[in-house]
Amino acid sequence: MGKATGSLPVTAIDLFSGCGGLSFGFESSGIHTGLAIDNWPDALKTFSRNHPESRTELFDLGAKNLKPVMNSLTDSQIVFGGPPCQGFSISGKRDPNDPRNLLYRGFFEVVAEVRPRVFVMENVPNLASMDGGRLIQEIEDDFKSLGYNLNRKILLASDFGVPQNRRRLILVGTLSDRTFEFPHGTSLLPEEKVTCRDALSDLPEFSLEEGSMYKTKPESDYQKLMRVSSRGIFNHTITKHSEQTIRIISLVPDGGNYKDLPHELQSTRKVNIAWTRYSSKKPSLTIDTGHRHHFHYSFNRIPTVRESARLQSFPDSFIFEGSKTSQYKQVGNAVPPLMAKALGDSIRQYLNDEKGNMKNAV
Repeated sequence: MGKATGSLPVTAIDLFSGCGGLSFGFESSGIHTGLAIDNWPDALKTFSRNHPESRTELFDLGAKNLKPVMNSLTDSQIVFGGPPCQGFSISGKRDPNDPRNLLYRGFFEVVAEVRPRVFVMENVPNLASMDGGRLIQEIEDDFKSLGYNLNRKILLASDFGVPQNRRRLILVGTLSDRTFEFPHGTSLLPEEKVTCRDALSDLPEFSLEEGSMYKTKPESDYQKLMRVSSRGIFNHTITKHSEQTIRIISLVPDGGNYKDLPHELQSTRKVNIAWTRYSSKKPSLTIDTGHRHHFHYSFNRIPTVRESARLQSFPDSFIFEGSKTSQYKQVGNAVPPLMAKALGDSIRQYLNDEKGNMKNAV
C-alpha cells in the first residue's frame, strides 16, 4: 500500500481525524489531506509523524463557536471524517439524547462552509437504526438542504483485505446528481479472507525494542504488504498480566471465549465478550481500544499495539505516538486503511468520471 502515482492529488480536509486511518488509506488513492483537525494531541502527533506533508490543527469540533477553525479552512474537493460515535454505538447506552450525537454538527458546518464536491462521513452501523432511524434522517435532511445527493452503505473491512470483521456505515454526499458507486469487496468468500494468523504469525510473543529488525521472513502475502517501507518493528510492547489472568487465558482455546472456561470462572468478567481469543483461521472480531477482553489466538496475552495495528491494516511503517494506553485507543478508533483505500479509489474514480463528463458537455 503506497501513494498513488500518475496524476495530481485531490485535496481534502480530515475532520475528527484521530491518528489518520482514513487519510492514510485515501493518500494511497491520490487524495491528499491538506488539513487534519482533532482535539486529541496524541492522535495529532501520530498523524503528523505519518503525514508530514499535511497540516494539523488542535480544535474541538463540538465547540459552540466554530469561527476560529473556519478561518483556517482551505478550498478542498473532499471533506471526510467520523464524528465520535459513542452516543450511537451498540456498546454504549444508545441514548438518542446523548449530546455526543450532535458532534456531527461540527462536520456539517465545515461542509457547509467549504462546499466540497464530495463529503464522506463514517460511523457505526447502529447509527442507521438509532431512535427508529430518526437520527440518520435528520443528518441526511441537513445535508440535502445544502444540495447534496446522498448514498450510504455498510462496509465490512474483511471484504477489502483487512484481517478484521469490522463494519462501518459510510455516508457519501455529492454535488453532482450522478450516483456514487461504493467499492465492491475483493475477497467476499470466507476462505479468501485474511486471517489473524496471516496477519500476526511473524510477530514474536515477547516485547521488542523500538525499531527492532524482523526475526523471521514474512509468512504470508499480507505480512509482505505490511512490511513494505518498514524500518523495523515499533509499538510491540506486551502487556504483563497477573498470573491468575494468564492461567484463565490459557484455558481458552483458539477461537474460544468465556463459555469454554470452567463454570466457576465464566463470570469473572461481567461482559459478554470477556475472555475471547481471536481465531487463527478467521479475521479478528472488531478490535477494542485496549479494554483487555480480546486475546491473541496463541499467546496468553492481549495483542500488542503493533498486532492491533496489523489487524487494522496499518503497515509497520506507520508508527504510533503517546503512551501505550493512548496508542491502543488511537488504533481502535481508526478506520482500517485498506478499507479506506478501496473507498478512496471509488471516490477518485467518481471525480475523474465527473470531470470527463464536464469536458464532454462543453
